[in-house]
Amino acid sequence: MADRKLNSTYSRNEQVITDCDLTYAIHIIGGRWKLQILSSLKNQKMRFTDLKKKYALITERMLTLQLRAMEKDGLIKRVVYAEVPPRVEYELTELACRLTPILDQLSDWGQTHKHQTENKNEDKQ
Repeated sequence: MADRKLNSTYSRNEQVITDCDLTYAIHIIGGRWKLQILSSLKNQKMRFTDLKKKYALITERMLTLQLRAMEKDGLIKRVVYAEVPPRVEYELTELACRLTPILDQLSDWGQTHKHQTENKNEDKQ
């Protein structure tokens, strides 16, 4: 993929937005699959193929991109074992482990919000 121009409107806006700590945090964990991957790695190490099986709709390319981005951002560790064939496992970093209680709270909030809005929509019908 081509790198974005540093002086593009998108890049300039992204810089201003990520100056806010909360927006920065959301930027790091944002992405279609990152939260699901973080949740899967919460209590265990997993191999690429295990993640791919768990999220069958994700393409291998997208899973690779998401894993690389999370590794770059310090959320996961990629551990390569010197075996034949090579074995690679992914696990949360200490920094990401500190994030898991927050993600659990966010998940609880999401469940509550989803049920409340579903109930309101049912009442309107």
